[in-house]
Order: sequence, then C-alpha cells, then structure tokens
Amino acid sequence: MEHRATHLVSHCINYRRLCLLCFLFLFSILTAEATEYTVSPFPSDKFGESVAGEDVQIVEDTVIPYWQFLLWLAAMQILSIIDVILYFTKLIFVVLGFKIIDTENVLDNSNRSSIYTYIKTKPGACIGEIVEKTGLGRGKVRHHITILEVQNKIEVHNDGGKIRYFENNSTYDEEEIKIISALQNITNQRIVSEIQNGKCNTNSALAHEIGVSRATISWYMRTLKEVELINEERKGKNIIYRINPSYENLIEKYG
Repeated sequence: MEHRATHLVSHCINYRRLCLLCFLFLFSILTAEATEYTVSPFPSDKFGESVAGEDVQIVEDTVIPYWQFLLWLAAMQILSIIDVILYFTKLIFVVLGFKIIDTENVLDNSNRSSIYTYIKTKPGACIGEIVEKTGLGRGKVRHHITILEVQNKIEVHNDGGKIRYFENNSTYDEEEIKIISALQNITNQRIVSEIQNGKCNTNSALAHEIGVSRATISWYMRTLKEVELINEERKGKNIIYRINPSYENLIEKYG
C-alpha cells in the first residue's frame, strides 16, 4: 500500500507540473503579444507626426482572442482542482495511518536505509546477497528496493539475467558498472587475478590452477571478452590471455 501511495502522489505531481508548464507557455505567448500603450490626445490631425522630434513607429494593435482568455481560466481552474485533490489525498493517507514517501523522507525507514547503505558500500549487489546481509525477508527487501528505485536512489543493471543494484545520482558510469558486475562472480575474479599475477595466461593453465574444466574456462572467457576485460593473443597453437590495460585501475579498485 505504501508503494501504491507513492505512485499515486507521483502521478498527481507530474500531472500538476504538466498543467503548470502549459499555463506558463500560454502566458508567455499572451505577454509577448499583448503590449500596453498610453494614448493621449494630440493637437495635430496629421497621423504619425512626432511631438518633439522623436521617432514615430506605427504599430499594429493586438487584441487578445476570447478563447485565449477562456483557456487561461481553464488552466487556473485545473490547477486549483489538483491542489484540492492532493490535499484531500494526503489527508486520507494520514487519517488511515499511511505515510507518503518522497525523496526527502525515503530513508526514514530503518530497514530501507540499511538496504540503501549496503548497496552504496557494495555496488553491484544482487537481491540474494542483500537478503543474506541485512537479515530481512526477500519480499520485504523487494518492496524497499522498489521504493528506492522509484525515488531514484538506486539504479538497476541486468547482468546477463542477474539483476544488480547500484547507487544512483550518476555515481558510476557505464564502464564502471560493466566491470563491477563482471567482478562480482568468484570465478571471474579468480581468472582475472591469475592472469594479473602472471601465473596463468592460457586456457589449460587456468583450468588446472582454478580446478575446473577447460570448457568452463572458455565459457567464462567469453563473458570477460564481451565486457573487454580480457584481450587474447594467439602464439602458435596457444591463445594467450592478457588484462586490458584500459581497465587495470578499475580492476584494482573493484576487484
């Protein structure tokens, strides 16, 4: 119910902003077209003659159409109705014991705040990890994550079907999100670490060191090459794997 209330108020506010924008646009047109002039009697009957040698420019009178006036009145009426609806909506929620969530109070809930803090300190966390670390139920975690997403506190990244969460406000660019997501996998971490340390740089050597099949190493290598973390070079019959120099700093930071 808390989430529905958030959406309801959000839609009402967006509608109100749209109406206000339309009103301001129309008002600017009216202001540009309607110019006020003070007219006083002139002693001469000659049209356009100056009084004291000043430049005289003949301008065209502009009459505001009646439909524009009616449109302005309608816009004001709509804004007033929206204000009344929002007031009574908030009042009903308060009477029923519901709290309207906005950007300012979204972290007042202790559980939601702990989830947000964990996502900040552990970028790329998935819901299972958050459930385990916070001790909250999966349904409750999903509920709070949805609210954090609606209020633009976090952003969602789909990592090959696995959903990962990051702090919003442009904290991470696309390159960082891509590298962080890839390094969340333990096998990817081992592969990158072994190559980085210079111990293993071929498929067979990595398979032997990590304790998996060569086919498994090939599968993980496809993922690492897709995100451009790994470069490969053929030497004779062997393929040599190397870390992409462009991402060494990010690997050191988030690896």
